[in-house]
Amino acid sequence: GPEAIEGIRVACRLSREVLDIGAAAIKPGVTCDEIDRVVHQAAIERRCYPSPLNYHNFPKSCCTSVNEVICHGIPDGYVLKEGDLIKLDVSLYHGGYHGDVCETYAVGTVDAASAQLAQVTYDSLMKAISNCKNGVLYRECGNIITKHVSPHG
Repeated sequence: GPEAIEGIRVACRLSREVLDIGAAAIKPGVTCDEIDRVVHQAAIERRCYPSPLNYHNFPKSCCTSVNEVICHGIPDGYVLKEGDLIKLDVSLYHGGYHGDVCETYAVGTVDAASAQLAQVTYDSLMKAISNCKNGVLYRECGNIITKHVSPHG
């Protein structure tokens, strides 16, 4: 009902807020462990529990997937360097609901191919989201994404 929808919205807003805080820590010389620490602290300050932490023994509060790691990378001592791409995935539990957000960030300046990859994938996501409404089949999101990314290789 409406209360559940509002609970989900709150959890998602808080997740986005924490994602933005974690993203602000992304720069050359920072470790993925440090980003995890920042995300964990920001989650706790907002009275949230990091959903990944201890889920099937997952040891961290967020996921940091660098370069070729597609998703669910476990934060560790890897030191971010100029030109890396990092996907930061923040999932929080708040008030009985989970919020889950992820975005790709450039570490400093990236090469043209990496910048294009990040932009094309972001644009395809926005196109798919703009098509979401009652009655639209979920698979249509995949069709929209494929249509957008295929010309870019």
